[in-house]
This record gives sequence, structure tokens and C-alpha cells, in this order.
Amino acid sequence: MSIGFNAKVRGWRGSARWLSLIVALGLLAAACGDDDTAATGSDEGGGSGEEATGADAEPSGTLRLGYFPNVTHAPAIIGVQEGIFEEKLGSAELELTTFNAGGEAIEAMLGGSIDATFIGPNPAINGYSQDNDLLRIVAGSTSGGASLVVREGVDSVEDLAGTTLASPALGNTQDVALRAWLADEGYETTQSGGGDVEITPQENPDTLTAFLDGAIDGAWLPEPWATRLVDEAGGHVLLNEADIWPDGQFVTTHLIVSADYLAENPANVRALIDGLLDAIDIANDDAGQAQAIVNDGIEADTTNRLEDETIAGAWENLTFTPDPIASSLEKSKEDAVEVELLEDVDLDGIYDLTILNELLAERGEAEVDGL
Repeated sequence: MSIGFNAKVRGWRGSARWLSLIVALGLLAAACGDDDTAATGSDEGGGSGEEATGADAEPSGTLRLGYFPNVTHAPAIIGVQEGIFEEKLGSAELELTTFNAGGEAIEAMLGGSIDATFIGPNPAINGYSQDNDLLRIVAGSTSGGASLVVREGVDSVEDLAGTTLASPALGNTQDVALRAWLADEGYETTQSGGGDVEITPQENPDTLTAFLDGAIDGAWLPEPWATRLVDEAGGHVLLNEADIWPDGQFVTTHLIVSADYLAENPANVRALIDGLLDAIDIANDDAGQAQAIVNDGIEADTTNRLEDETIAGAWENLTFTPDPIASSLEKSKEDAVEVELLEDVDLDGIYDLTILNELLAERGEAEVDGL
């Protein structure tokens, strides 16, 4: 697929489907989990390799960047809308692609169509399990912003028996979280929709329609869809996912870069992360302004605009941070293994935070840790 310079290509889909990627994990994960050497020469999650980090080089060439037109990708959208990434990259070209699901983004990286993308934790784990030389997590972006929203009459965990719940896609971040939480609560689920609680993976707009029609009893969704089920469909939050994580912090979106691209173009990656830090500052400094920018970006990419009340409500459940919250990634992996959506994989080497920590140090901010 040819992508023109500075073009936004919506809804890219590879020839392989997301479900086939998940099925392939059982065959490939064991063989791909042994090499824990990071692309920049570091074998530690925090990144301490001796190769260049781009600090003294100028960006050049092209950076092909992906993101989702979703409020959980707010810093990415701000970076695009405000021209921050382009400014930081200088003479380097920026090509933009938007995705609808993490599986599509991983397929694009596997196929060599993108160099970097903002993405959720479980798709990143799945991609790494396919090939541990494929990608590196280089920065965080967003924490929080996922909830289990249910209909009237479902007021406790006990009321979930025999219900039908939706998730965005089989094996995606919220799907894994839902299945693992239900297992902890004593409920059995199956990938085919059986068990004590039926789980129906479907696209988020379809979930809103199904909830309005009474075809499902609830859904574990990211923002803004969780808020939309409350505001537009009369649902209520049974569980905010933040309540089951230490300090309420868990990675929702982080930035991954092709390992080869990181090794070959550190100056470009440095410019991208530098721009991300500026975008996170904007997201945190003035919520009203940031929400308007993000809503403008969502409308530009999808032709649809969120209600002001919806984006404001969703914003309250999100934290924007460059910390990738590595401990939550390890737990997400363990959850995916527990619910049999992933063969166990060693995540040592998935992080390279060298450039991020250099930039944080330059700003007088605390460094962050990998695994």
C-alpha cells in the first residue's frame, strides 16, 4: 500500500485478520521469546546502550507514524494537530496513518508499512511475541480510561452470571482485562462465547447500538465509549479498571517503534519523543483547550465529533504520562496467558527508554523504568 507524504490513511487493513495473528501466537511465541537484546545495544528495560541516541544528529529521511483517532490517543492527536511532530522532525518527512484497532497497527509494522505507532499494551505484546526483534516500547502516553459499564439491574459481581458482555476485539487490551477479571471473580468464559458469562467481541459503535437495543448487558470499553454508554444509553459503571491497579495506574496507550528504525534513525525517534513530551504537557496544562484540539483531530480523521460533555467526561478518567508503567504491561501479559490468548513470552528487551530518559533528564524530570 502506497502512502503519500503527510497523508492520513484511515482504516488500513492488512491481508491477515487480527484473529489469525492471535492464533499464530501459540505457534510462534515460544520460539520468539529468547533473544532479549534491545536494538540500541541495551539488554535492560530502561535502556543503557552505547549506540547513538540522536542527541547530536539532525532528523532526516521519513518517519511513518500511526495512531488512533480516539481520546485515549490524545497526546498523539495533539502532536499531529498542533504540528508539533512535524516541527520537531524538521526536514524529515512525516507520513501519518490512522488505525481502528491494535491488530491492524501490528500488521502494518510486521509488513513494514509504518515505523512507529501509538498502540495499546496487548497488541504490542502480541507483536513482540511474534518477533522480539520487531518493536521497542520507547515511551508512555496514556494511563487509565477503561470501565465495565452495565445495564440497570446489574448492580454487583454476582449479577453478572448468565449475562452477555461485549469487548472491542478478541485478544485486545480490554478483552483480556475483562476475561482475566471475570476469572478472578470465579466466572468461566470461552473464546467462542460460552461459559458462565458470554463475551461478544465487536466494534465499539456496534456495542453502543447493541446496548441500546438490549442485546447485551454491558461492555468493558475504553474511553470515550464507556462514557457514551453511560450518557447515551443509560448504563452505569460497575467497575472502573483503575480500581484494580496499584495507584490506579495502568498503561492504555504507549509509543512503539520498529527496532530496526530505532537503530537506524535515532535522531528521528528522539524528535518524535520530544514532540510527545510537549504534547503531553499541553494535554495536562489546559484540559479545555486540549479537549478541543483532540476533538478537532477526531473530527478531521473520522468526520465525527464527540459531544463536549462526552470528551470532558472521558478526560476525567485518563492520565497522560510519558511513563509506560512497565509493571502493568507484565501483568497484562500474565492475564493474556491466564485466559489462553497468549503463549508465555519473555518481555525482557521490549523496552528501550534510553532516549526518553535523556529527554526527561534535560527537562529536570524523573526518569522512568522498564522491566
